[in-house]
Amino acid sequence: MKRVAILISGGGSNMVRLIEDMAGDHPARPVLVASNNPAAGGLNRATEAGIPTAAVDHRNFPKDRAGFEAALLRPLLEAEPDILCLAGFMRILTPDFVQRFAGRMLNIHPSLLPKYPGLNTHARAIAAGDAEAGCTVHEVTPELDAGPMLGQARVPILPGDDAATLAARVLVQEHRLYPAVLRRFAAGDRTPVIL
Repeated sequence: MKRVAILISGGGSNMVRLIEDMAGDHPARPVLVASNNPAAGGLNRATEAGIPTAAVDHRNFPKDRAGFEAALLRPLLEAEPDILCLAGFMRILTPDFVQRFAGRMLNIHPSLLPKYPGLNTHARAIAAGDAEAGCTVHEVTPELDAGPMLGQARVPILPGDDAATLAARVLVQEHRLYPAVLRRFAAGDRTPVIL
C-alpha cells in the first residue's frame, strides 16, 4: 500500500476527490495533508476525513524558500510518503526539494500542457482563441510545469466563456482526472490517462 501526502493552499477540492478515491481496492492511502496556508479550508476538510494535517505558513519565511521548505519537510518526512501530490499548492518548490521526491511527486495543472504553464491559464487560452482547454497531471520536475505528462482531460471553450466559466468546467474534469492518474501511478503504471 503506497502512502500519499497531499499539499494544498486553499479549499482542497482536488484533495477531497483524491482522499475519497483512496479506499477499497485502491493501491494507496492518504497519510498527511499539508499546507503553506494555516487558514486553508482544505485542512478542515482533511481533518473531517480523519487525515492528519500540518501547516507551515510561508509568510513566516520572507525571502527564505529554503527555510520554508525545511520546515515543510519535517511533517512530510515524519509521514513517510511514497507519493507526494500537489493539489492546488501555490508555491514554487526549489530544485532541491523536488529532487528529494524525484519520480514520486505529481501535480495537476489547469491547462493542456505544454501550453500555458504558470498562472492565468484560462484567460490565456481564451485570449489565444483556442478551441479547447483542459487540465494535465504531470510528474513534478525542477522546471515549472514541464515534467512528463501522466494524464489530460479536455473541455471545449464555448462562445461567451470567461476565465471563471471555463475554470469551473475544467475543475469538473480535474476531479475525474487526478484520482484516475493517482490510482494508476500508485499501482506502478505511468501510462497516461486520457479523458
